[in-house]
Parts: sequence; C-alpha cells; structure tokens
Amino acid sequence: MNAALPTSPLADMGMADFLAVQRLYAEYALALDAGDWDRWPGFFIPDGCYRLQPRDNFERGLPLATLWFESQGALRDRVYGIKETLFHDPYYQRHIVGAPLIHALHADGSIECEASYVVIRIKPSQAGEVFNTGRYIDRIVPTPEGLRFASRWVIYDTELVLNSIIYPI
Repeated sequence: MNAALPTSPLADMGMADFLAVQRLYAEYALALDAGDWDRWPGFFIPDGCYRLQPRDNFERGLPLATLWFESQGALRDRVYGIKETLFHDPYYQRHIVGAPLIHALHADGSIECEASYVVIRIKPSQAGEVFNTGRYIDRIVPTPEGLRFASRWVIYDTELVLNSIIYPI
C-alpha cells in the first residue's frame, strides 16, 4: 500500500522564508540571553501580544496568564521595570530553542508556528539549573523590517516557577 504522506505547510514555504523564521527565533533568543532588553519590543509589531501562561490554564482554555502584554508600549514598560524598578538576585538566561514547526501559511503572508524551548538560569558562582520549559506558539507577520511576532504565547509546562519570572522567556 502506498499511502500518501500528509502534506505540510512547509512544502509550500520557500527555504529562504523558513530560514527567516528560524533567524527570528535565533535572534530573539540571542537578545534575551545577552540581556539586551531594549531589543525585545522590536521583535513584535506595534500591537503585538506576548503572553506567558501555564500549560494547564492554556489547555483548559482559562485566560489567566502570568504575564500578558498587548503592545510594544506595554513591552517597553516591562523593560523599564526590569532595568529600573525590579530588585532581584542577578542571573543570566540561556535559551535552547527547537526548530520551528510550521502549522499554517496564510494568504496575507502570516505564519502560524511553534517550537519547544528550555531556559537555563545561571546565577553568578552557581551551577546552571533548568528554569523553565515549554513551547512558543507564534503568529509571525512580514513587515518592511522583516518578520515580526504578531503574537507570541509562551506556554510553560509547570505551574511551579523558581522564585519569579523577571526576564522575558
């Protein structure tokens, strides 16, 4: 029996476009790993949405999220808080992000995709520890500046968070 393989949106996507999605993911992780917080809002369109939510709430359709920002302005406010008002033990993050899985390509050029992630937290003079794991669920759109997130939902696997989440995931 010669069963046809299921079709994938990736089959309709050119390699250059797929690499552009992968580059967006890599640059996002690199900026966060470097603590370049001022770059973070620029990965989103002006009315872009960033939502950090426990997996259980997401899967049950509950709206409660740990963090939820609905514009670049709100993201910039969070950056200000990180840099100027939040007091915490300093730490570094290292993001390990899987290859994006393309779920849908739309006529307007938008892309629906997701990828798994692991964030390692490193405190000075201590061993690194797994800080957060989960998946990104993204809607990405083309802009004159390149691909940007229209929405990034960060769905983390456990309701338990080590201390608190200060930095973007």
